[in-house]
Amino acid sequence: MAEIRHYLVIHAPVEKVYRAISEQSGLAAWWTDDVVAEPKINSVAEFNFDEKYHNEMVVTELTENQQIKWRCQVGDPEWIDTTFSFDLEKKDADTILRFSHGNWREATDFYASCNYHWGYYLGSLKKYCEEGKGYPFISKKKS
Repeated sequence: MAEIRHYLVIHAPVEKVYRAISEQSGLAAWWTDDVVAEPKINSVAEFNFDEKYHNEMVVTELTENQQIKWRCQVGDPEWIDTTFSFDLEKKDADTILRFSHGNWREATDFYASCNYHWGYYLGSLKKYCEEGKGYPFISKKKS
């Protein structure tokens, strides 16, 4: 099975990074502004990118300031049953983020495109946590 992986150092406290990935307001600030999410095991987070994509992720694990895991139950056919892991490690005043999007059936062109886009949006997460403003997808219905 193919797996997308990213590693980055975020110059922000681990608590801030955890909230940015687990809470609706944080997710809206770096990934897509059209999101419904709550930090609760077995809750379903919905991420919308206008008419192009609608993703529903089941929150499968939450360990405060350490780890967040999701499983895709609705989305692009290649995403169904893929898993997402955000592993956080406090390092002095910084946070190390180890991200993986795994359980891909194969490494297709869509997989490669998603790898690029995850890099882009994780850069947005880093900017949001460090500077207070990311560059999320802005939905037409919210703009």
